[in-house]
Amino acid sequence: MATPNGVKSQSRMGPTVLFYSILLTLQYGAQPLISKRCIGKEVIVTSSVLTCEIVKVICALILMARDGSLKGLSKEWTLMGSLTASGLPAAIYALQNSLLQISYRSLDSLTFSILNQTKIFFTAFFTFIILRQKQSVQQMGALCLLIMAAVLLSVGEGSNKSSSGGVNPEQVLFYGIIPVLVASVLSGLASSLCQWASQVKKHSSYLMTVEMSIVGSLCLLVSTLKSPDGEAIKRHGFFHGWTALTMVPVISNALGGILVGLVTSHAGGVRKGFVIVSALLVTALLQFAFEGKPPSSYCLVALPLVISSISQYQKYPYMDKKKKV
Repeated sequence: MATPNGVKSQSRMGPTVLFYSILLTLQYGAQPLISKRCIGKEVIVTSSVLTCEIVKVICALILMARDGSLKGLSKEWTLMGSLTASGLPAAIYALQNSLLQISYRSLDSLTFSILNQTKIFFTAFFTFIILRQKQSVQQMGALCLLIMAAVLLSVGEGSNKSSSGGVNPEQVLFYGIIPVLVASVLSGLASSLCQWASQVKKHSSYLMTVEMSIVGSLCLLVSTLKSPDGEAIKRHGFFHGWTALTMVPVISNALGGILVGLVTSHAGGVRKGFVIVSALLVTALLQFAFEGKPPSSYCLVALPLVISSISQYQKYPYMDKKKKV
């Protein structure tokens, strides 16, 4: 819903955004488990990320053709407008996706999902910096709870893996926890930039998806000239380690990227909190159902902290006293 000045109202979500949010909930909740089961350790990270970006472009173009926005694109689109709205977020999301692919392999599904929710804190921070979107006292308290949960889980899971002897604790830290936390920082920044582009620059969600996927892919291709992934692709081939199942998480992740754009443009980068709460519960249920693995004690403590944090954040939005009637 948009106000007369063009800024989207975030007081409540309509049925369309609710539908997108439900789909995003299922995708968020299932993605860690799907990726862990379908993408082998020998699959080159850059190959899966690039393929995901290509699928995003195809899906977004189909949706643009369906709603008729593709026809008038040649008259409205400009290179400078595209780079201004989508260039920087695209490069950021490309790096973020690579970090997430690395992290999937070293963390269990629920631990990954909980740590990934620290993106809310960084989204709130960057929306304040970029859009001057203020937070209430209760919201700041909720963000502190979220950080407490992340610290508890990071320290707890690392020590837990170390004591059990099953997994190298350094691998959990450097290839699991740190990548997902850095990805959360990048996600917060990119989400805020996308919200700025959609609400201030009036860039459509589908067009941003196409632009960001193309720019992000170009950044990844350039990085392969000097990166270990680039050497691995030259040595083993682009689809090294791929199976038919590898496309399942790639397509799921691509559709999730489009849904994130839709929810962010309609409801804002932080206001999709209920999606994240539901996704955490979906992840916990799927992990137990398909892996037979109950959540660790650290997850059981961190999960209610995250749920309480997000619930409180949504319940007590900032109210400008000067505008309050």
